[in-house]
Formats: sequence, C-alpha cells, structure tokens
Amino acid sequence: MERTQINDILEESDRFIRSFGYVLPPFAYWSPEEMRSRTAGDAALISANRLGWDITDYGQGRFDELGLFLFTVRNGSAEDLNRGRGMLYAEKIMISRQDQLSPMHRHDIKAEDIINRGGGKLVLELFASAADGSVDPDAKVSVLTDGVLRTFEAGGRLALDPGESVTLMPGVWHAFWGEGGDVLIGEVSTVNDDLTDNVFREPIGRFSNIIEDTAPRHLLVSDYENWL
Repeated sequence: MERTQINDILEESDRFIRSFGYVLPPFAYWSPEEMRSRTAGDAALISANRLGWDITDYGQGRFDELGLFLFTVRNGSAEDLNRGRGMLYAEKIMISRQDQLSPMHRHDIKAEDIINRGGGKLVLELFASAADGSVDPDAKVSVLTDGVLRTFEAGGRLALDPGESVTLMPGVWHAFWGEGGDVLIGEVSTVNDDLTDNVFREPIGRFSNIIEDTAPRHLLVSDYENWL
C-alpha cells in the first residue's frame, strides 16, 4: 500500500467512527514527531503495547477486497497474562467495508467479543478446529451470541445486526465482511498480540507492505519498530 492511500484511509475512517459518536483517544492524533518524543518517556506503553492505528491489506495489495481498518484503544501485556493478574484485556475499534474480506483465521490465546457497533450487517463465516489446529471441514461449531449459545454447520454464516455480538473462543476459525454497507466493529478481548497470535488458513501476512510515497500523517503500529 502507498502511504498516500493509508493517510486517506486514516481520515476517512476517523470521520466514519465519529459519525457514530465514538471519538478516538488523544494519542490517535499525535504527529510522528510527537509520538516519537512522547513514547520515549511518559507514554512508553503506547508503543510497547502496540496501541494505535492499524491498516492492513494482509500484504496482498487489494485493500478494497481484502483488508481491514483497526485501532487498538487499550491493551495489556503478555506478562500480565502469564501472572494471571493486572490488565488482562484489550479493546479495538474496527471498520469492515462492504464486501471487504478479513480472511479466515484463528487465535491460539485470544478470546474476543466482536460487536456490530453500527452500519450494515457484519457477516462471519465459522469453522471449528481439527485436532491439529487446522480448519475442520465437517464439525459443527458453537458460539455465544449475546449470551445465547448457537450452533452452526461447518462454514455456517452468522449475520450480526447493529447492537449484536458474538464471542469467539481460541481455536474458532472465522472470516468476516460487511454486508449492505460499511460496518463499525467493536472488539473486546483478552490481551491482543497481533505479532504471534494470528493463524491464517492461507499463507498471507498480517501487515501491509508500505511504499513511502509521502510522509505519514500518523504512525501505524506496524511503523513503530522502524520509526520509534
């Protein structure tokens, strides 16, 4: 992805999020220079826990077809999880555009609630895991939807209207997309680790390859290692 495109998506996404009355935290709007200076001191956890903007085309160069916008608002650490106490949770706000696929994947550790916060329908395709962790093409899969247990055939599709949610436990394979319009998505989960806890069905990357054709308006979490 070109940095120009990423900058445009940042602005479009911020407007979409604000249209639902959700406002991102102050650090979302820091310049790269302020992010560099602040995260070297009193705001070190922002970069350490990878809070902030995240725009991905999964390294495939087709963002409109295969991609996702994310912003990590809060996140604990692996150390907290290992101790079993402290900040054991994370929160994201995401946008899935109409017919834009987030590809089939699962998590080894993270349990998550995926919430339709507004817009179109959020459609999820679901599979259980086989004994070796791969997609089980035959087994039924059960998930909680707002406290109600629902069971689907392998590859069954769950459509969430605004206000509805689903709880995905570790090992549940899922892909999702917006239907009938772009969707604002909330995610509440255990500690999030996008570097090691995403297992994709197909051999694709988690982050975009960025062509630096202009300066970044704001840094992405995938920029932190090189820019900070």
